[in-house]
Order: sequence, then C-alpha cells, then structure tokens
Amino acid sequence: MTRHLITSALPYINGIKHLGNMVGSMLPADVYARYLRQRGHDVLYICATDEHGTPAELAAKAAGLPVAEFCARAHDAQKAVYDGFGLSFDYFGRTSSAQNIEITQHFARQLKANGFIEERSTRQVYSLADERFLPDRYIVGTCPFCGYEAARGDQCENCTRVLDPTDLLNPRSAVSGSTELEVRETTHLFLLQSKLEGEVEAFVAEAGKEWPVLASSIARKWLTEGLHDRAITRDLEWGVPVPADVWPELAAEGKVFYVWFDAPIGYIGATKEWADAAGAGEERDWRSWWYGTDEDAAGGVRYTEFMAKDNVPFHTVMFPATELGTREPWKKVDYVKAFNWLTYYGGKFSTSQNRGIFIDDALELLPADYWRYFLMASAPESDDASFSWEHFSAIVNKDLADTLGNFVNRVLTFSRKRFGDEVPGGHAAGEAEARLGAEVARLLAEYEEHLDALQFRKAAFALRALWSAGNSYLEEKAPWLEIKSDPEAAALTLRTAMNLIRLYAVVSEPIIPATAQVMRSVFGTVAADRWVTAEQAIALDTVPAGAPFTVPPVLFAKITEDDLVAYRERFGGAEE
Repeated sequence: MTRHLITSALPYINGIKHLGNMVGSMLPADVYARYLRQRGHDVLYICATDEHGTPAELAAKAAGLPVAEFCARAHDAQKAVYDGFGLSFDYFGRTSSAQNIEITQHFARQLKANGFIEERSTRQVYSLADERFLPDRYIVGTCPFCGYEAARGDQCENCTRVLDPTDLLNPRSAVSGSTELEVRETTHLFLLQSKLEGEVEAFVAEAGKEWPVLASSIARKWLTEGLHDRAITRDLEWGVPVPADVWPELAAEGKVFYVWFDAPIGYIGATKEWADAAGAGEERDWRSWWYGTDEDAAGGVRYTEFMAKDNVPFHTVMFPATELGTREPWKKVDYVKAFNWLTYYGGKFSTSQNRGIFIDDALELLPADYWRYFLMASAPESDDASFSWEHFSAIVNKDLADTLGNFVNRVLTFSRKRFGDEVPGGHAAGEAEARLGAEVARLLAEYEEHLDALQFRKAAFALRALWSAGNSYLEEKAPWLEIKSDPEAAALTLRTAMNLIRLYAVVSEPIIPATAQVMRSVFGTVAADRWVTAEQAIALDTVPAGAPFTVPPVLFAKITEDDLVAYRERFGGAEE
C-alpha cells in the first residue's frame, strides 16, 4: 500500500478558528486520512500551531502574558477543540518547537551555501506611534490592483495578489491604526526566488497536472507575474532566530525568520516532534517521510496538502522554491487540495461584529458529527459557499435525523420489540435483498471514487445515497406489515437492515466518526473496521442471526424553529 503524508494548513495561534478554517483545511484532511487508514494505507497526518509573527506578540501583550507562555496555552486550547471535533492527527505540533527551529536554521544554512540567500539593505515601514518596524502583514491599506480596502502588506486576500507594503494606497498600522508611518533603512535576508524561478515553473508544470484548477491556476498566475526575491527575516522578538554562526551581525540585532519561511518547514518540524515523542521500544523515522530520492523510503510517499485558496501561493511556489534551493532531496507536494471560502450569510465571519460561529461555540451547541457532515456536504470546492442556519438545519434534519438516524432507530426498536435482543434469522435472502446488495455495491463504489478524488461534497452526497438505499428497502419490504402474515419474512428484512447498519458504521467513519462508533457498539464492536469490500456489500451478511444487539439513544436530534431563533440571535443572521 502507498504511504500517505497528509498536512493541513497550520492554524494560527491567536484564537480559536471558525468553521471556514475547519472546512478549508483540517476537516477534509481528517476525512481523507481516516478513509485511507481504513483502506489499509500507511498514513501520517501532521499539523501544528503556527506560532510566530507579530499577531502572536500582540495577542500575548493583550493577554498580559509572556509570548512563549501565551502560545503554549493557546496551543493546548486549540488542540482540545480539535480533539472535540474528532480530528485524528497523528501529531499536532508547534512551529516554536526546538525541532522546527533546528530544521528551519538548517534550511537557511543550505540556501545560503547554495547562493540563494543574501543580505540586503532595505527600506522598511516604521510606525512612529507604535515605535517599531511593522511586518508586512501589519500594514493595511487599499490594494492598488483590485481596490480592496483591507489588503495586507504581504498579500491582498481579495485578489490573492502578492504585495509589498509600499504598494498599498493609504497605508496604516494594523496595530494602532496610525498613518504616521515612515520608511527607514534596515538589513534583512532575502530568498533569491528569481534564481529558482525556472525550477519552480518546471515543478508546477509537472506536479500541477493533477492539481484541481483552483490550486494550479493560482500557482500559475503567481509564476506568470514572475518570482521576486523576498525578505525572509523580520525585526521581532518572537520567532526562529537567525543563526549566529552564519549571520552574526543580524543575529546580534535579534532578527528572526519571517513566519512564512518557517511555517511550511513546520510540517517537517512537527514530523520530527512526532518521531521524538515515540515511546519506549517504538521506532519512528521522520526522515523516511520527508527526505530521500526515489530509491529511498521517501520516494514511496504521496504527499497531499489541504488549504484554503489564500494559502496556495506560499505552498505551491515559495515552499517548493525553499526546498529546491537546499539542493537536498526534500519531499515536495504531490497534490494540493485547495478550497474556496465559507462565508457567513455571504459575509465574512467576524468576532467583533458577532457574526459567524467559531469551533468552540459550535461544539457547545451540538456534537461534532452534526458539523462534520454539514461542512463536507457544503464544502466550498467549486466556488465560495455560504453558511446559513436555515441551510444547516435543513441538512441536519433531512440527512442525519430523518435518513440515517430514523432508519437505525426504527429498525432496532422494531426488531427488539418483535424478536428480542438478538438479530433475527428468518428466510434466506431473496430478490429484494439481491437488488439491494447490487445497489449498495454500486453506491459504495461511487462513494469510494469521490473520496479517492478528494471530492468531498460529492462524497457526502454518495454517503447519503447509501443511507437512502436502506430506507427505500425498508419501505419496499414493510416489515411492520410482513410480521402479520409471515414473521420469517419480517425477520429477514430486519436482519438485512441490521447488516446495513453495520455497513453504515464502517463507511460513515471518515465523515461522522463518533456516530459510526455508536453504530458499531450496537453489535459490541468498538474499534474502527477495515473498509467494506464489494463482495461484503453485495452479500450483506457480516452480522449473523443470533448475534446480540442493543438499541442506542437517538443518533441525531432535529433542529427546531425555536433553536434557529436562538442561534440567529446569538450569532447573527442574514444582514438586512
């Protein structure tokens, strides 16, 4: 089986993320990782908190904590929320780790040795009001290309154009809002991307052949505009220090690497954290996932990255340029799964304006599987998608409560009432069961096809179709009528339906893992099962007659109109 390395864009350290962050990177990566594990593949799913840069310093200052302590607390808080959401990271690390510092400095040394980093005297924006140099992303203004009024100094989130702070119209400090800015002389390290442009173009031309259009088009647009040399250091107190053995003067000045230099390297750093965290007698080789030629172990790894569209340029161009410039065999991405944005009633999520729902609040309202299924069924793959409470409740009530939950409840409740706490026997399977098996096998193949292709919205629809097949079978056979004239026929129907529940427990695991575990527990199983084969789907006989079963609580409660009123009042609704 193929070895699969999976990473999702690193969540920034300053605060709990909203549903758009979840659907754009971490959740689909988790669904894919769970699916591949069930198919028997060797999977390593790595993520970490992105902890460096000015926002971390400012958030720590606002909290009245040293930045290192603030980041440690925030990392634990984020990890707890992701655990609550059912994310199955193999390791969730930190970009401030000793491992990431070591590897980032190694990259810098290699790039310097190969002539791809040089010192340059540059003019940088200094805020008189803040008494500090402002990193690019903490200068905001109007984008000169699209007119977006909240563009950052490093990139316009609206048109994704890469910017320099001096490009902005009407610039101001994002720290204080002050327009008292001046340009001062300072020295920084520059990554000479212009020297690597041809190699990056060749990489994108080859690897990008199978990327989705969203990812490949953004990468090619960036390359068409030409790769510019980029400053990779900043005047900050918090970050990966410039190594004193290579740049003693800059190290003495306290320069640190730009967060977007060390953050992608953080995937590698977190993998080394994972390896270093191995227990006694356990061996984990982080290099086999990241380092080696085609003849070595890393050559057999397929690397898939998940991210929202605003992260695509850095992952498809800047990080590959960094890897290429080391002249070492670092693993580069094979597939970039990019997502558009999830909006809130067509507008941006905003804490300050009480608009939108963030992950901790979501888990306070409803269990994770409600959100996991809805987000995958509404994944913004082909275009931006809009969250609304009305749409959310419709999906939950129709798909989860009525289609899956009601099927499980009425099958098990009716069977226990009529036949007791063991799976009934009844007649041998007949024509209806043969048709059902063929249909389930067909729908399963469709579901697998969409998951293999990382088409998550289509996969959720295919899963719903599998659930619907059970309801259609139940309506056709009508065991509540069969029981009156032919109890053995009703027993067959219920035994077949219970086998469907067992199948649903397996194939629903990637998207709704907690509910899948409940369905497995009906038949006394806890651990997740290997994937269903086509033969098993056709036969529907993995749960034998006589096997004990239990009836679980209702899987999904419906969302009521009163609930909707309360949700809109608390989180905001459609703008007037």
